[in-house]
Order: sequence, then structure tokens, then C-alpha cells
Amino acid sequence: MDNGDIESVDEEFPGRIGGRKYRPVVANDRVVLEMSSMDPGSSSPASDTFSDRQASLKKIKAGTEATMNTDLKEGSLPTHGQANGPQGESKLELFGFDSLVSILGLRSMTGEPIPAPSSPRDGEDVAITNGLPKRADLKLGTLMGVFVPCLQNILGIIYYIRFSWIVGMAGIGESLLLVSFCGLCTFLTGISLSAIATNGAMKGGGPYYLIGRALGPEVGVSIGLCFFLGNAVAGALYVLGAVETFLKAVPAAGIFRETITNINVTAIERVESPSSHDLQIYGIVVTIILCFIVFGGVKIINRVAPAFLIPVLFSLFCIFIGIFLARRDKPAIGVTGLSLETFKENWSPGYQNTNDAGVPDPEGSVYWNFHGLVGLFFPAVTGIMAGSNRSASLKDTQRSIPIGTLAATLTTTAMYLVSVLLFGALATRKKLLADRLLTATVAWPFPAIIYIGIILSTLGAALQSLTGAPRLLAAIANDEILPILNYFKVADGSEPHIATLFTAFICIGCVVIGNLDLITPTVTMFFLLCYAGVNLSCFLLDLLDAPSWRPRWKFHHWSLSLLGASLCIVIMFLISWSFTIVALALASLIYYYVSIKGKAGDWGDGFKSAYFQLALRSLRSLGASQVHPKNWYPIPLVFCRPWGKLPENVPCHPKLADFANCMKKKGRGMSIFFSILDGDYHELAEDAKAACKQLGTYIDYKRCEGVAEIVVAPSMSEGFRGIVQTMGLGNLKPNIVVMRYPEIWRRENLTEIPATFVGIINDCIVANKAVVIVKGLDEWPNEYQRQYGTIDLYWIVRDGGLMLLLSQLLLTKESFESCKIQVFCIAEEDSDAEGLKTDVKKFLYDLRMQAEVIVITMKSWDRQVEGGSQQDESLEAFTGAQHRIARYLTEMKAAAERERRPLMADGKPVVVNEQQVEKFLYTTLKLNSTILRYSRMAAVVLVSLPPPPVNHPAYFYMEYMDLLVENVPRLLMVRGYRRDVVTLFT
Repeated sequence: MDNGDIESVDEEFPGRIGGRKYRPVVANDRVVLEMSSMDPGSSSPASDTFSDRQASLKKIKAGTEATMNTDLKEGSLPTHGQANGPQGESKLELFGFDSLVSILGLRSMTGEPIPAPSSPRDGEDVAITNGLPKRADLKLGTLMGVFVPCLQNILGIIYYIRFSWIVGMAGIGESLLLVSFCGLCTFLTGISLSAIATNGAMKGGGPYYLIGRALGPEVGVSIGLCFFLGNAVAGALYVLGAVETFLKAVPAAGIFRETITNINVTAIERVESPSSHDLQIYGIVVTIILCFIVFGGVKIINRVAPAFLIPVLFSLFCIFIGIFLARRDKPAIGVTGLSLETFKENWSPGYQNTNDAGVPDPEGSVYWNFHGLVGLFFPAVTGIMAGSNRSASLKDTQRSIPIGTLAATLTTTAMYLVSVLLFGALATRKKLLADRLLTATVAWPFPAIIYIGIILSTLGAALQSLTGAPRLLAAIANDEILPILNYFKVADGSEPHIATLFTAFICIGCVVIGNLDLITPTVTMFFLLCYAGVNLSCFLLDLLDAPSWRPRWKFHHWSLSLLGASLCIVIMFLISWSFTIVALALASLIYYYVSIKGKAGDWGDGFKSAYFQLALRSLRSLGASQVHPKNWYPIPLVFCRPWGKLPENVPCHPKLADFANCMKKKGRGMSIFFSILDGDYHELAEDAKAACKQLGTYIDYKRCEGVAEIVVAPSMSEGFRGIVQTMGLGNLKPNIVVMRYPEIWRRENLTEIPATFVGIINDCIVANKAVVIVKGLDEWPNEYQRQYGTIDLYWIVRDGGLMLLLSQLLLTKESFESCKIQVFCIAEEDSDAEGLKTDVKKFLYDLRMQAEVIVITMKSWDRQVEGGSQQDESLEAFTGAQHRIARYLTEMKAAAERERRPLMADGKPVVVNEQQVEKFLYTTLKLNSTILRYSRMAAVVLVSLPPPPVNHPAYFYMEYMDLLVENVPRLLMVRGYRRDVVTLFT
């Protein structure tokens, strides 16, 4: 109801409204969601309050009779007593019996998934209980749902035990560049993520859901599985960091002997590294403990998360306090305190060799440079997806994901930049490189707090990874794209226990490796691949600018998305081109596997939108002008309705689909398979939809590139006439009608077939469509049946080269590639046969077609040959056709004399010239005899289709055609149209 209707109520009901004004009712109002009619027998006094009347509105009943009596509700509905009066017709009553309103309108606004009614009748007599949407037991806000998980993932092991080392290796200048470079990449990705997340409702799966719905299921699954692996491996990274920190803090807890390296700082100093075996054992134990927490569900995780985060924030506070309180050689040798001199010394980079543990060693096997540091540091900023991974648990994804993700990104990036300046001015370069736990060394008041903060920080980040990864895998499995992932499917609201076990298994496998520096590049590649996918998704959607692309996040632009995707790819190759190739190869293999084994998901992805827009632009560029022969492609309109019966589960003759494929070169082009249902459209609309779906499934099974169409019409003739006029658009209209020859019409005594068959051919001629009629369809070879012999063309009339083109298309198929083409030219007895042969050879040579040309001369076609000289099996069919035509003509004349009217056939007047009928029969007989004489062993024969004679009965034309195809096992009758389909010129 619009504002005008609301304001006009004051005038219509002054006693009830009392001049009060009301705001407009909007779609998401609780009143609208609960709005329905009262039960038929109920009534309410005029003095009822609004809340009392609202409580009685609980049910919408869609019926066929107007039995609903509605009460006046806040000036928008008429009273019960006035329902039948002139003022009783409200808009809600007008649409109250519409199933689309009662089912799709109100219930879809509540977000409740319901099946759409397939016809208006499906919604009748259905009682629907309407109410507020069901809320999940636990929904998270921006702080705990997005900001805290992102913060925990970002503030992980890299900052505490690697960041000061990075500053010492790269120097302050390049460290600032490194942090800015990586921070810009994640910030741009966060903008793209925010734009896609605010474009509509978002289910579980996080970035997989966004990428899959934007770029399609194949790309979504391939990147989603790689991102899942990245999260699982990142969990191992954080676990190893926590264990290493614990063993550094409590060396006595080590089971195996530690690795000791002597380096020079101001004196000989021993650098102790935990044993890799200790890292493996403790890492496995910690992973198992975290998995038990994850098994407890989102409630337990949310209760544990603050316990992990608060010590982390306190440890950061202690680090910064310790930095400002530090003095020269206090609290350790090499710590100068905040010094401008130290700042200048550490400004430039100091790349050098280290051992596998990162300890400086002139004979070390690892040489660090800026590229390597990008790979080492980038996992420190890869936590921006932690919130979106838990999208199914958020109250409002469109609000929480942008605010929480970007706030966490900006906060941590600013902290990293400040930390670069502080660490660079705090200690000498050797101290920065030697002390892997410099943050604990300088922390105030004592290092133990920092050790606890570091351990809880890394464990919190590991917990977030082990929480997000299984839910990501479960979301991929729930989409049922890959059947192999069905083991990880979960019901709505359930915990992904099997996916959690699988994630823990991967995490433990990476923990066994025991080396952080070997794990971080792998994590980086998978995360960068996901970030690139998010940016490309946003870029594609921005570029297409589809009507449904309306993100609430207005701070994005396609150039930012493109820049973000470019940065991701650059960083990948900067880190390691070999790791990049491996990551892309893995994603490509998954993509290829999904495209072969996966099930199609109709998500309205960006690629389909791009194809659609490209098709529209191509169609507009083609216009309606005539297509040049060089660019002409056959677009067959395949008539699936057979002249006979097929099994119920086969909507199209199998060999007709095989023949349609033979009309395409290397699969290019498109076929339109159509059928006609006789009857009333309103009664058979649902049958037509079901038949269309069945036909579409069948042509996909037959690997035909085409679409299915089912038309309901009173008769086959009317249905075909409508299709041939309206099917297609612009230059993409079908140009060839393909159908089966009705060989069974006389055997089954189907007297209605001749008129229908002739009418279809005449409609094609009027609509300027080429015609290809297949005789012997049951014997047509499939793709595995190789044919030998010749493809014979009986080129009688000019057809624009269609018959030649069809023969060349047949040669491109494996079934006919071993055949040769023979062109038979029929010439009159007194014509120049040799000149005709030379002209045809020259024409074929210019067309780049190899074929043998044979010229056949015969007497005038309208003259009977000498009796006894023609000895072939066609004579019996010829005699039978003569007798049947004579009997049919006698019956026509008798009916005309009895009813005292002109000759009538097929409901219209006809003119029969008996001498002309005889000429047609003799012409057909000679042509059939010639085909049998020269092409009895041919793989397939193509002959020009004669048009139906004007004012002749359809029955006569069927007799001509039956005589033409007599005893020819496999024959194509071809009629071109008023356009050339081949050209001589380059």
C-alpha cells in the first residue's frame, strides 16, 4: 500500500481513524511478515485494540472463493462489516487469492526456503502458516564473529618470533616497504571481500562461497580446496610456533638434545634451538588438544577465544612498554634502547646467509633477499578471511564482514609499521638477527608474560584455523559439486566432526615436518591464490555490472580489485616461481577434475553473465543483415517428434541426435531440439516443462550442443508454424529444419501424415528455411561405426551449395572420414555433358572440395521409357503408386459429384492434371532407378528435395516421395534457400 492510500483512509473512515497519520508500511516490518486474513467466521468489535487484532492474524488461506473477511488494521484494512461494501475491496483482498503472493511473496521475505509453485493452480487450497523466520541458536556480531578471529589470526607467530628478525635482515626502509606492500594487498582484498559480501545474503563457506558464486563452481571448488589446505597448514604453522616458544621458555621440557650455534654479537654467544623431534611430539599433542576444543562447537570456541586474546593484548602492551623503558645493554647485550644512531645503522638492508633455522651462518645454505622475506612475512597478514570463514555463524554478514575485516587489517598494519620503526631503533642488527625472541627479551616487567602471551596468541590463531578450515570443507561438500566430498557433508547447524578430523590429520602431517620456514611459503601460496580469486570475482562483477550487482559497500572500484589481484600474482612470483607453478597446477588439476566429475551448480556466476553479455553484444553487432557465406554456420531446428512411437524415456530418436552432431564442424554451432504437444496450453503447461527438462537432459546425455524447446499447440501444423516464425533472434535464428522421413505412414495407415508433412515443408519454404529430411534414420551410424564407400550427391537444382557443405561436414566426422564424395549431375540428352562436367569440376576446385564429378544424360524426364527396357525393382513400386493415385483420384471425384462441389483434398480445393501427375511419377522413377544403379553401395546419398506441387493433394506428393526413396537404405533429401552458404573467394 502506498502513501496515498494510507493518507486517504482519513477521509474514508473518519470515525475510526480520527485524523491520525501513519507511516508507510515497508516490506521488512513485523506487521507485514505476520500479515494475513482472519478466519472466515471471526469478527472483532470496533473497540478492539491494534495488538488484539494483530494477535488474531496468524494464517493465510489461498482458496478459490472470496470467503475472507478482514478487519480494519491501523487504517489499512476495511472493517469486517464493510468487507462486502464498496470500500471493502482492499489491495490485499485483490491479491489475497494469488498463490504467487501468498507463497512466494510473504514467505520468501522471511528467508524460509520453499518450492516455487509450478503453476497458478498449485497454490490453490493450500493453508500456509506464516510467521517470523526461525533464528539459529547462536549468532555472532562484528566483534566476536569477525574482528576477534581476524585479530587472532593476524597477530600470530610471525610477529613475536620472526618480525624483529625480518627488520634486522631487510632493514627499516625495506621492512616498511614490505609491510606496506603486503598490507596493501590484504587491504585491497578486504575491500573486494566487503563488496561481494554486501551484495546479498551469504551462507557458510566464506571466501569459497563468494568465489564460487561469482566465478562458478569449478573455480570456486578449486580455489576453495586450496584455501582449505592453506588453513590446515597454517594451523600447523601456529602450533609449531607455540611449541617452539614453550621450549624456548622451558628448556627443561625438551626430550631430545637441543641444537646449539655459536655466533658473535659483542662476544661469543650460544644460540639454542629446540630439537625438531621435540617440535614434532609436542606439536602433535597440542593439535589433538585443540581438536577437542573444536569438537565442542562454536559456543566453546567463543568462550575460549577471549581467554586467548586478552593475554595477547596484554603482552603487546608489555612489549611496547619494554621498548620505551629499554636502555643500552639493558635488558640484554645488543639492546641500545630507542636510539637515532641505531635507527640510522639499521635503515639499510643486511641480507646474508643463514642455516635452516634462520640463524646467521656464513656457510649457511639459505641466502635471504626481499623475495624470500615476502614469503616469510606474508602469513602474518593472512588472517583477514578468519571472519568470513565463519559466515554461517554471523548475525549480519553484510555489516560484520566489512567492518570487522577492514578494522582488523588497518589495526594490525598500523601496529606492524610502528613496530618496524621501534625495533629498528631498539637493537643492533646482530641482536635483531640472533635473538629470535627479542620481544620477550625487552618486555616489561619480565619475559614470562610474553612467553605466555606468545603461546596463547599462536594457539588462538591455530584454533581459528582449525575452526575455519573444517567449516570451509563442509561448505564445499554441502554444495554437492564433488561426490567424493560427500563424507564431509553436515546438516544445518551441525558441527563438521569428520571434516575436523581430516583437518587435524593434515595439520599433524605438517607438524611432523617441524620447520616453520619450509611451511610458510606453502601457506602463502594458497592464501594468495584465494585472495586473487576474491579480487578477480569483484573485478568481474564490477566489469559486468549486472542488475543484481548492488553491493552496499560503496568504497570499491573495479580498478582497486584489479590492482589487488595483480599484487597477489606479483607476490606469488616474488616469493617463488616454482611454488607458484605448483599451486596453480594444483588448482588447475582440481578445476579439471571438477569440470569432468563434478555436478553443475546453477549459481548465476559471473562467467555465465559474461557469456550472456558477450552474446548480446555479438548479436547486436551482427544485426539483422544477411550473414556472409564465409561466416555461415548451420543452426539446425531439429524436429524431435517422430512419425511413430518411441519408448517413454526416450524423448528424441537417438540417431536424430547423432545426425544433428554430424551437421557441425568440430562441434561448433548450436542445435535447437523441439517437439510439439497437442492440446490446450493451460492444461499441458506443466507437462511441457517436464518434457522440456527431459529432452534437455537427453541431448546433454547425447553430447549435443543445443537447447530443448517444447511447444503446446492445438495441432502439430499450428505448433510448427508458430515455431518456424518465432524461434531464434536476429541472425541466430535457425536456418535448417531437420526431421525424419515418415516411412511408416502407409504401413500404419496414418492418413493425417501427408497433409501435415507437406504443410511443414511449405511452411519452411515460406519462412525461407532450408530443409533436410533423413530417410533410413534407424540405420544412421553412430560415432563408433566407421563407414566406407562414397557419399553421393545428386545435384539437380541450385541450392546455394548446402548439399556440398553437408557432405564436407560429414567428412569431418570419424564415421565418414574414410569416404569419398561423388557428385552426379543430371543433364538432358541434347546438352553439353563435357562442358557441364568441366564447369562443375572448376567450381569444386575453387571451393577447395575434392570430389569426383559424374554427368548422367537421359531423355526428357517427362517421357516414358520404352517398355521392357527398364528392368529394375523400382517398377513394382511405380505400378503400385499409379494404382493408389488412380484410386484416390476416383474417390475424390466421386465425393465431389456426390456433394456437388469442386475437387477437395486436405480441406482445400485442388486441381489435378492427370498428365502432369504421370510426368512426376516417371521423373521420380527415373531418378530412383539412377540412384539404385550408381549408388547402391554408397554410405549415404544426398538428393535435392522437390517442392510440393501447387494445388496437388498431399497424398500425391507422398507417393512421389515414397517412389523416390524406394530401396535406398540411407538418403538425405536437401532443399536449400535463397542464400549461398559457400563462397569461392578467400
